[in-house]
Order: sequence, then structure tokens, then C-alpha cells
Amino acid sequence: MNEGVLAAVGSTPVVRLSRIFGDSHFQLFAKLEGLNPGGSIKDRPAMTIVRHGLETGQIGPGTVIIESSSGNMGIGLAQACAYFGMRFICVVDPKTTAQNIRLLEVYGAEIDLVREPDPVTGEFLQARLNRVQYLLRSVAHGFWPNQYSNVCNAAAHYQTMQEIATSLDGKVDFVICSTSTCGTLRGCADYIRATGLPTNLIAVDAVGSVIFGRPRGKRLIPGHGAGVQPPLFHPGLAADCVHVSDLDCVVGCRRLVRQEAILAGGSSGGAIMAIERLMPRIPNGATCVVILPDRGERYLDTIYSDSWVAEHFGEVFHLWTNVGPVECVS
Repeated sequence: MNEGVLAAVGSTPVVRLSRIFGDSHFQLFAKLEGLNPGGSIKDRPAMTIVRHGLETGQIGPGTVIIESSSGNMGIGLAQACAYFGMRFICVVDPKTTAQNIRLLEVYGAEIDLVREPDPVTGEFLQARLNRVQYLLRSVAHGFWPNQYSNVCNAAAHYQTMQEIATSLDGKVDFVICSTSTCGTLRGCADYIRATGLPTNLIAVDAVGSVIFGRPRGKRLIPGHGAGVQPPLFHPGLAADCVHVSDLDCVVGCRRLVRQEAILAGGSSGGAIMAIERLMPRIPNGATCVVILPDRGERYLDTIYSDSWVAEHFGEVFHLWTNVGPVECVS
């Protein structure tokens, strides 16, 4: 049984979104994963991986946890390690926000910054993973959670989908899920398959992500998409995939906060814009659930900053109040 703050991980609310799409022909609900104690959906796999390691003896009193993260998984692990009194080294890159680095430090994590992308792939993710391997060889009793291939990541989100199904009495036609490590996607797919739910799982990936076989490209929003295809991924997990741009994420986030008073992170905005793209294909009376992975406070200096938006996308300050349709990139 979980104790202390970790007992608050999971069982996040599912709430009805009745305003963002007006009088739509379907019901839309949101799973508010930002209400986990560490602020994101990544609390689930972080806690599950650490507890499994402790129970199996892979992790002990002298273990040093070493992981690559752009923010949320690192914060989830930092929270779990702080609770269990373990040392944690988080490998980050220059795209990690200053706020996330401060949060990691407050929890007691040690920051290891990779300054240059991998020379072969040009990706910071691969450079971070290379650094993790170096640290594992250099530090005694190191343990790598390996969120991209650890089945405990997917197992944690088996529970996420179970909570969704239970809250709506199993009557779920569509679940819309952002992708990165593919832990959420894999866990939800496993539950749907195991229980025989007639639920269509829709993946939302970033333009520039290679998860679904698209060309690699520049991405601004951390924690959405990936520069390498995660081992947890395999074809057939999702019934469909919608690709959204960084600007789509900005628009979706600003709509959420203005119309539903939900301050959410970048991938949440992308998921909202994916739903807009899917609307013509959603049957009348369908029940849809969108998973909103984290809170928006970690994006105040980016997505919710007019100056940052203007720097990267031009003068688009009308996004604060724009409620009309905006074309998604698929």
C-alpha cells in the first residue's frame, strides 16, 4: 500500500468539458492528470517503477536512480526518490525549462545537463540516453528506470484506463491520448484489449516526432512526441493517430484555460486540437475522453507567454481570445 504523498498518485478526476466545443454532437470528458501530487501523469510510472524496484530488490538503500527527462518524468522520480530517501540524477538538455530544473532541484535531484545533441541523430534525446549510459558506468549502484522500454510504465497506465472506464461505467467510445514514451498509449491499449472494451484509442503525436514513422523535425514543446521510436511502441496500439504542430498546442492550451478554466500543459492543447480535427468522424452521441497529462504552470514562460509565442510564431496574440476553428496539421 502506498503511504504519504505517494498515496495521492492516481484516482484523478474525470470532468465534463461542455464549453470548448459548444453544442457538439458528442460528450467530451477530461482526465485531469495534472492533479497528481507531482503535477503530471508521470507520477504514475515514476512511483510504479520505483516501488517495483524496491519490491524486487533491484533498488536498495544505496541505489542511485539515473534517468533522462525533459521535465515531468524527472519531477515524478524526484518526488518518489525524495520520499524514499534515494539519490537521483536527472539528465536534461537545454530545452528543459528553468522552472522544471528548479522543481527538480527543490526535490533534491542532481542536474546533469547535456549541452549538445547526438552527433549521429541530431537529437537531444539520444544524447541524454548516451549520457545516462556513461553515468551508469561511472556511478556505483546506479539504476536506470528506462521509461521508454520499462513495462512498469505501461502497467501504471493500465490503471489510468481502468479509472476512465470505471468512472463512465465502461461506456467510452474514444480515448484521446498524447504520445511520448508511449507508456500511456500502451497501458490504455492493453486494458482495452484485455477487457474487450469497444473503445477507439486515438494517439496524438507531434509534427517532427518519429514515433509513427514520420520524418524527424524540430519540436518546441517538451514531453510531446519523440526523436526515437520507443520500445514500448508497436503498430496497432492506436486505432488512429493525429499529428499536431507546436502552434496547435499553444492554441489548444489557451482555449482550454479561457473556455474551461483548465490551465494545462502543451500536449493537452495538442490533444484538444486533435479532437477538433476528429469531430466530423465522431458519431452522434459518442462519449469521448481526453487525457490531459499535466498542469500549465510549467509553461507560463512559453505557451502562455505572448512574447515567447510572438518570437516563435509571429504576432498571434489573438490566440488568447480566439475561439474559432484553427486548422490542425495532420
